Parts: sequence; C-alpha cells; structure tokens
Amino acid sequence: MPSDAPSDRDATPDSYVQRAALLADLGRYDEAAGELAEALALDPHHSAAFATLASVHLAAEHPAEALLAAEAAVAAAPGDLPALVSRAMALTDLRRFAEAAAVAEEILRLGPADPYAQRSAAAVLADSRNGQTAIDAAWRAAQLAPRDPLTHLVLALVAGRLGRFELAERAYHEALQLDPTLSGAADEPGIVRLDRRRYARALERVSEAAVFQPMPTFQPAPEPAAKRPVERVRPVVLFGATQSLVTAILVAFVAAAGGASSRLLAGVLGGVGLLALGVLIGRLPRPDRFGGRPGRLATLAVAAGPCLVMLYALVGTPWPLVLAIVSAVTGLTLLTRLG
Repeated sequence: MPSDAPSDRDATPDSYVQRAALLADLGRYDEAAGELAEALALDPHHSAAFATLASVHLAAEHPAEALLAAEAAVAAAPGDLPALVSRAMALTDLRRFAEAAAVAEEILRLGPADPYAQRSAAAVLADSRNGQTAIDAAWRAAQLAPRDPLTHLVLALVAGRLGRFELAERAYHEALQLDPTLSGAADEPGIVRLDRRRYARALERVSEAAVFQPMPTFQPAPEPAAKRPVERVRPVVLFGATQSLVTAILVAFVAAAGGASSRLLAGVLGGVGLLALGVLIGRLPRPDRFGGRPGRLATLAVAAGPCLVMLYALVGTPWPLVLAIVSAVTGLTLLTRLG
C-alpha cells in the first residue's frame, strides 16, 4: 500500500473509497481497486465501495468484474441509482441487451423526475435498441435539466441511433455550447467523467451516419418518396389536366362570344399543350415511368385533352371541348388512386 494511505488506526471504509476515487481519476485503476479491496475487508457490505469498484472496472473496460461489483452494490443498497446504472452499463458492455433494458426500465421507475436517472436509462435503452422509450427518457432528461450538457449529449446519442440526425445535430451543438470540453470527452480518464466518456465514444460511433461538427461529416439518408415513379408522374398529370381544362374553357368562351378565331386559338393552344406534355412524359425516367396502371391511365386521359381541343379546331363543333374537360377530370380522378 502507498505510504500516504490511511494508517491502520485511522483507516475506515470511507477513507479507502475516497482515496480509490482519487486514484481512479488519475487513471490508476489497479491501485484504486486495491484501495477498495481494503475498504471491503473492513466492511464486506459497504455499498459505496462496491459501487465505486463497479465504476473503476467499467473505466478499466472490465465489464464482467464491473457487473459483479454492481450487483453486490445493489444487494447492499437496493434501489441505489448509481449502482443500478453501473449494472446496466456492465450488462450493455457484455452485450446482454435484454437484461440491460430491464434494469434501465427499473431506473426509469425509480427516478421519474431525476435527470440523471432519465439520461442514464435513455443511453442504455439506445444501446438495447429500445427506441421510443429511449427518446422519451432523453427528452425528459433534457426538460428536467436543460442546463446539463450531458442530457443534451444523451439526446444527441439517442436521436442519432434512431436516424433522426437533424435533432441529433441540434442536441449535440447545444451540449457543446453548455460545455465546449465535451468535444474531447472521449479521451478523458477516471470515473467522475465516466458517463461523459461513454456517451462521447458512443456518439463518435453514431457519427459515421450523421452530421455533427467537429465529428466526421455524415451522409443524410436519401428521400425515397421523391424518387418513386408515382410521385414523378403526378406533376405530368396535373399539368395535362390543368392545361386541358383552361384551354377548353377559354376556347368555349371565345366561341360563345361569337369569335371566329376560336378554332385557330384551339389549334394553337392544343398543339402547344400536346407538345409540352410530350416533353414532360419524355423526361420521365425508365423503367415503369408511369408508376403502374393507374398512372398510365391518368397520363393517357390528360393527353387526350389537347388532342380533343385540336379536334375542335378541325370540326368546329363543341363536343370535343366537352370531352376534353371530361378527360381532364378523369385524369385528376385517376390521380387520386396513385399510391
């Protein structure tokens, strides 16, 4: 034992625990574990010694030993939140996710208004892929302690795991505004900063798929709906239907006013509409450019409109204009069936 350790006369479990915490924060985990062994030799049921030992083993990346110490701490002090958090972390590191999630649920029940409990459980549940409960707990922690940077760091972590990268980026930058030193937390030693280090390292792993600064640039997920054929054909159908309706009604008004130029107007506008519609259809990428049978029928219906308007230019009777309006309405009706 180092020379500045407590003397046999003055030694108490608490004094060994305090010294162990100091050693652990210097990264001297083996020596810290030795001090805690001395504390437990004096009091085999000292819950704080077991809880500190669990944190030391977690910091040293010995999850099996951390789990044993955490379970002993919980046995000595049932309901102790730090001990339960250490137990959940150890189970997570051992990839026993279902058991870790169960402990996290217990933590949430014990600390509904405790931001430490909420953020700790959220981080564990994020690792356990329990998405909705994790994000709810992370939000709750941030609401309970809006000035605590770790609550925002956990919110960023949980949101990133769920693919909600915009929220994750905002939460991460909020955490950095509250504590700029978090950018280097992944390399911090000790047990006092254990939570900071774990969250920062987990967030670095998530950063491979999101957009945080100064972390690596993330690539946002593509928007699949914008590339679906049924979505691409909608503007074509809307244009064709609108053009046919407007042209047919305009020509009908000119004809009703006795304008001799209505047939010429119909020929020009019908030809322009048919040409524009053909250009739009030609730009639709293959394959299945119309997005299935409803899209194909809707496109054919609105394409008939300019043809019917041009037919009026040839025959001069009003029925082609009526049919052009019907074709436009039919196209719009079919449009509502596009998935």
